[in-house]
Amino acid sequence: MNAELIKSQFPILNQEINGHPLVYLDSAASSQKPKKVLEAVQAYYEHDNANVHRGVHTLGSRATDAYEGARERVARFIGAAKTEEIIFMRGTTTALNLVASSYGPSVLEAGDEIVITPMEHHSNLIPWQQLAKRTGAVLKYIPLQPDGHVELEDVEKAVTSKTKIVSMAYVSNVLGVVNPVKEIAAIVHRHGGVMVVDGAQSTPHMKVDVQDLDCDFYAFSGHKMCAPTGIGVLYGKKHLLESMEPIEFGGEMIDDVGLYDSTWKELPWKFEGGTPIIAGAVGLAAAIDFLEEIGLDEIHRHETKLAAYAIGRLSEIDGLTLYGPREREVGLLTFNLLDVHPHDVATVLDTMGIAIRAGHHCCQPLMRWLQASSTARASLYMYNTEKDIDRLAEALIQAKEYFA
Repeated sequence: MNAELIKSQFPILNQEINGHPLVYLDSAASSQKPKKVLEAVQAYYEHDNANVHRGVHTLGSRATDAYEGARERVARFIGAAKTEEIIFMRGTTTALNLVASSYGPSVLEAGDEIVITPMEHHSNLIPWQQLAKRTGAVLKYIPLQPDGHVELEDVEKAVTSKTKIVSMAYVSNVLGVVNPVKEIAAIVHRHGGVMVVDGAQSTPHMKVDVQDLDCDFYAFSGHKMCAPTGIGVLYGKKHLLESMEPIEFGGEMIDDVGLYDSTWKELPWKFEGGTPIIAGAVGLAAAIDFLEEIGLDEIHRHETKLAAYAIGRLSEIDGLTLYGPREREVGLLTFNLLDVHPHDVATVLDTMGIAIRAGHHCCQPLMRWLQASSTARASLYMYNTEKDIDRLAEALIQAKEYFA
C-alpha cells in the first residue's frame, strides 16, 4: 500500500503548521477526508439537494435514491442481513444512547445486570449508568488484565443468567486493545443476553462482518472513517429493532397521526424522525467506496506494521511510558513523557507541526485504572508513514529536553 500516494488524496494534509509540514496523528478523534468524499458531498449540494421521502419532483427523487442507496452501501459494508437493519444517526454516541434508552427499559428489571468494562468511552458507559439508575439494574465491570486486555475467563465469571445486556468497544480508543467480541457474544447469548458493540475505533481500520460477530447491535461514526461529521450508524438485528419504540418523534417517522394517538412507520424510518443527514449519508457511501478501493485488509496490515515501528521508536525514549499491550493490531499509541503534562507535550509538538491528542480521551475510569489523570495519544491511519513516526519520536525527544 502506497501511503504517500493515499496521503496526496487528502487536501488538508498538504499544508504547513507553524512552518512545518503537517503530521496528522489524531485520526482516532477524527480522520481527514479525501477528495472523493469532498466531491461527493459538493456534488449532492450542487445538483441533488432536496428533502427525501417527501417530494415527487426530480430533485427529491434523486436525493431519496442517494440517501437510500447509501443505506444499502452501509449494509453491504458491514455484512448486515437486511437493509432495514441500518439506522442512520448522528454518530456512535447517539446510536448507543438509542439502544440504552429504547431497548434497555423494555428488558431490564430491578436486579438484572448490565455488563461493561472499565476501558469504555464515556459514550458507552454513561448511558448504561443512567439506565441502571432508572431501572434498578446492576452495573457490573469485567476486570482488565495488566496490559488492558480482557480474558474470556473473566467474561464467563461476569456474565450470568441475570445479565441482559453486555456492551463493549471492539477496539479501545486508549489502549489499542482489540476485544474478542465474537467469542464474548457467544457467551452472552448462551446466558440469554444481547451483545452491543461500540465500533467507533474498529470500523475505519479493519473488515467488519456483523453477522459473523453475531452481535445484536453495532454502532459506528462516519467522521472517523473519512466521512463527514454528523453521520453515524446503528445496526441492529431486525427482530430487536422491531421490538423497540422510537425515542424521537416528529415528521417522517410516523404512519398515522390522530389527535390523541399515533402509529409509526416500519424499519428503518421509525427511528429517523425529521429531516435526516442526507449529505452525510452521501459522504459516508463515498468514504466506504474509498476504503474498499484501498482494501480494509491492506489498511489493517499497514497500520499493524506502522504500530510496531512506532512502538519500537517510542520505546527508545527514556522516561516515556507506553500504555497497553506491546503488540497491537491497530495504530494507536497512548503514552506519557516523564512528569510533563500531556497538554504541554501536545502544545510543543504542535509548534513542530505534529497534531496529537492530549487529555483523558473520554475515558476517565480508565485513566484512574492507569493511575494517570491524562495521557497523550498518537493515532495512525492509512495516510501515515514511518517518516511521520520519526518526526514524532524526534519531537518528543526535543520536548523532553525542553522541559528538562
